[in-house]
Amino acid sequence: MKMTIFRILPVCVAAVLAGQGFAADKTEKPQTKAARPRMEVCFVLDTTGSMSGLIEGAKQKIWAIANEMVSAKPTPELRLGLIGYRDRGDAYVVKSFDLTNDIDAVYANLRGFSAGGGGDTPESVNEALNEAVTKLAWSNDRSVLKIIFLVGDAPPHMDYVNAPKYPEICQAAMKKDLIINTVQCGNIPETAPVWKEIAKLSEGNYAAIAQEGGMVAIATPMDAELAELNRKVGATLVAYGLAPARLMVAAKQAASEAAPAAVVADRLSFNARSGKSVQGDGELLDSLAAGKIKVSEVKKDQLPAEWQKLDAVEVQQAIEKKQKERADLQAKILKLNRERDDYLAAERKKPAAGKADSFDDQVTAAIRTQAARKGITYGGK
Repeated sequence: MKMTIFRILPVCVAAVLAGQGFAADKTEKPQTKAARPRMEVCFVLDTTGSMSGLIEGAKQKIWAIANEMVSAKPTPELRLGLIGYRDRGDAYVVKSFDLTNDIDAVYANLRGFSAGGGGDTPESVNEALNEAVTKLAWSNDRSVLKIIFLVGDAPPHMDYVNAPKYPEICQAAMKKDLIINTVQCGNIPETAPVWKEIAKLSEGNYAAIAQEGGMVAIATPMDAELAELNRKVGATLVAYGLAPARLMVAAKQAASEAAPAAVVADRLSFNARSGKSVQGDGELLDSLAAGKIKVSEVKKDQLPAEWQKLDAVEVQQAIEKKQKERADLQAKILKLNRERDDYLAAERKKPAAGKADSFDDQVTAAIRTQAARKGITYGGK
């Protein structure tokens, strides 16, 4: 059953994001000195057949990359977007998911991507980049760090009539204060000059990495125990809201339990930083902790079916029991996360631990450098 839910999760996410209350937050919230810094990042990924290694690697590392993004102090508010592209004649040209703070949804959408199509060397890069710059719900606040990572191995089609072209797209990006970083996978000679020019035109960085992305997952002695704690956290979840929202909470937890232990551990670390057990909305205890709802305001018909049989006093008692169970689990998770962070830091210092030119390293290095432009600072790695 878990794997069935896991496979349909991208479909559930798409439906809910489209109209069930999980739409990207487009509300402008101008920053003040006391506010948390804000970051908006979109990954524009070539999903043609030659990119299978990088796509599979990104599925394993997206939570780790998100963790690096929010490791500044104070913890930034993060929204991520995702765009996959192929070429005309393939199953799709551009598949787009708007910016959202629901990283569980981003993970599900990324899991839904697979490599396929392509054939000729040029791809629909321009169409995808134009989608990222002009169609996503970027903040108008210029104090927000806004970054696009264009990742692919082939140059754009410049011969498509009436199609957008990257020089004009980069001009539009600059007007929106968008930085475009380019990451070239592999070594197709025609790609490098275009990728470098796109980065130059939009004040971004160019990087070249191995075709498969070069991502190396580091297993830790804490991963298995954290995966078990994640299952126990799942038992404390109280899905709340309309039926689609409650289904979404269950699907997200099932997806996390089906993921590799290292991915689960990275997700738990991100959740700890954001003060949540499930990203997005629809979980009662998270909503209570965030002050979005009071116990007295809980609607019985939006609780899980077994809770709807309880009276008001019993509902409150059940909530308090779940809150205590989760608090105990979160204390254990925080302790293990600290031990895991120390272990990972020590492993990264070893020459054989990873590659400096890996996709995730290039992303986090660019984020750290460009965040400084907005006054967002990170400690040492």
